[in-house]
Amino acid sequence: MEAAAAVFLERGYGGTTIRAIAAAAEVSVPTVEALFGTKARLLKAAIDVAIAGDDEPVAVLDRPWAKAAREAQSVEKLVSVVAGVLGAAQRRSAGLVLAVFEGSSGDAELRQLAAQMAAQRAVTAAWIVESVTRVAPLRQGSSVEEAVDTVWLLMDPAVFDRLTRQRQWAVERYERWVAAAIARLLVPDAAQTPGGPRADRPRRARPDRERRRSAPSARSTAGSWGAW
Repeated sequence: MEAAAAVFLERGYGGTTIRAIAAAAEVSVPTVEALFGTKARLLKAAIDVAIAGDDEPVAVLDRPWAKAAREAQSVEKLVSVVAGVLGAAQRRSAGLVLAVFEGSSGDAELRQLAAQMAAQRAVTAAWIVESVTRVAPLRQGSSVEEAVDTVWLLMDPAVFDRLTRQRQWAVERYERWVAAAIARLLVPDAAQTPGGPRADRPRRARPDRERRRSAPSARSTAGSWGAW
């Protein structure tokens, strides 16, 4: 996986070949093809390992950090845990995830993968929003659907790439920013620190003012952060 990730990052999806990955990994081309089949599947496998940080068969939301986040007694603590994991995963995976979206216009398999990863990111965003509403109410006038979309956008790997690569932010600065942004945009100021108001039932979107849409369930997939 390390060899594949390095080649994809160096050459981009279009410039990468199975032969080049095999050479970097010091294995044969048939070995790579037998394990992964296509270049797109190999990229997806490399992304999964990069996001998780290992190749253990444990879903991202079943890992210890998720339990720690769910047990947080304040929004401040919860978003700090989430941002720390998100920043580390973005550092490892953002370039690979962006390669999927950049190559998807000319590759049907990548288009399907891009859609899958965007949907997985929505699942994780919904999980984060659900976790936040366990300890604090959403801002007045906000809906669950809008909150999910807000977190989904903040998790976009393109945002991480622009801030860390183009604007020269350190990963730690990104983590502080994304934690503060989630808290500031989702909950009232008084609820962001310990002792703030507890969560009531979140306000749902009104059909006459906002398009109705079911927020994806955090339990609908065992998957990864996806295309954050």
